[in-house]
Amino acid sequence: MKKILLLNPPIHDFSAYDFWLKPYGMLRVAGFLRGQAEFQLFDYMDRFSPLVPEFAAVAGSFKKKRRSDRWGRGEFHSEPHEKPAIFDAVPRRYNRFGIPRASFQKFLRENGPFDAVMIQTVMTYWYAGVREAIEDVRAISPQTPIILGGVYATLCKEHARKMNADLIVDGLNLEPLWKFLNLTPDLNALPLWDLYPRLDTGVQKLADGCPFKCTYCSVPQVYPSFQARPMERSLAEFDHLLACGVENVVFYDDALLYQPDRILIPYLKEILKRPRRVNFHTPNALNARFISKELAGLMVEAGFKIIYLGFESNAYEWQKKTGGKVYSHELGIAIDNLVRAGADINNIHAYLIMAHPQSELQNIDDSMRFASSLGIRLMLSEFSPIPGTPDGELCRQWIDLDEPLYHNKTAFPILSLGADEVNRIKNLCHELNAGRTLETPMTVSG
Repeated sequence: MKKILLLNPPIHDFSAYDFWLKPYGMLRVAGFLRGQAEFQLFDYMDRFSPLVPEFAAVAGSFKKKRRSDRWGRGEFHSEPHEKPAIFDAVPRRYNRFGIPRASFQKFLRENGPFDAVMIQTVMTYWYAGVREAIEDVRAISPQTPIILGGVYATLCKEHARKMNADLIVDGLNLEPLWKFLNLTPDLNALPLWDLYPRLDTGVQKLADGCPFKCTYCSVPQVYPSFQARPMERSLAEFDHLLACGVENVVFYDDALLYQPDRILIPYLKEILKRPRRVNFHTPNALNARFISKELAGLMVEAGFKIIYLGFESNAYEWQKKTGGKVYSHELGIAIDNLVRAGADINNIHAYLIMAHPQSELQNIDDSMRFASSLGIRLMLSEFSPIPGTPDGELCRQWIDLDEPLYHNKTAFPILSLGADEVNRIKNLCHELNAGRTLETPMTVSG
């Protein structure tokens, strides 16, 4: 039986926080080979690993200490790291997040050799962590084939080829992977969540892709069409997460509320039949347009706690030009429906894009004030220019879009707006969050 290592690499960035970050795609793909290979997982970003220095002093205890809030989010272990030269003009400290490099090197020596290593990363500008991990595999186990996949490998194919992997899996076609490993997948097998010794948070996706074509979003490049997953499959994954002991389930869907009568509503009605409850969270933006009174009530009853709504701007022309996903009055109606159903308004957030290349149309200040007037919290979504997206391509006049480091969501706003303007916008966001009304929000009719 083949011995395969699943590797979730460290993060090199200005900032990183665990908003329920898990290598779901890799665990799902590897799960199709459940029982056909012996898998081990090294997740640099597992905050509860005994290899995290904060836990070393308590002999591998999984005690949370101060590193998790009640919903399973928390700080990663971090160390200062040399900042890439292209970020010299960015007045922010650069860090390496995750389990220390020496711990992985020791793991490889003690647990190898492996017949293959599968590695993935999400953000295109996190490739330095991929490179670091691959360098260590090559140095300690040079004969081991390395397979690189994920969003970075899909959106930046040419750049990913520089990572010294033996196979690049880009896009949704997994046939090259099965052929490379000489294994036959079982597409009914479940993700390998059970590789974690402790699992507080798990991930679900009820569908792939998004029917909307927002001009700033890379989803259409990864998933060309919207497709619901089989309901029995989604429920089996949920039951598997329950068996693994999760307390928090996050949805990675890009259009969780689309076609609710066919997808989310039947799913939640089945979930409510289970004897044990979990907390649901939506770090990906929900489309407020679809939050009816019925759906809001069902979401709250099922246990939705931390809710993020996509808003981006209250400027009608900007909304229409970037895809028309949601309009201002729809945000107000959605919030009203959620609060009347019993959702905690303190846990409802609106994403607003900062440093969009057409920010003169977006009117970020008025947009933040409008969303804050509805009584919810604001969350700035710093613009990341992704090649192949209409809005990302607009940025070629300012940056080398083929260098993924320039996609960095901390760096690009500073490079495009300047540090003083970024700080001003962030300070305004903080002030509005601190002073927002915590009563029932006003209803915006329309």
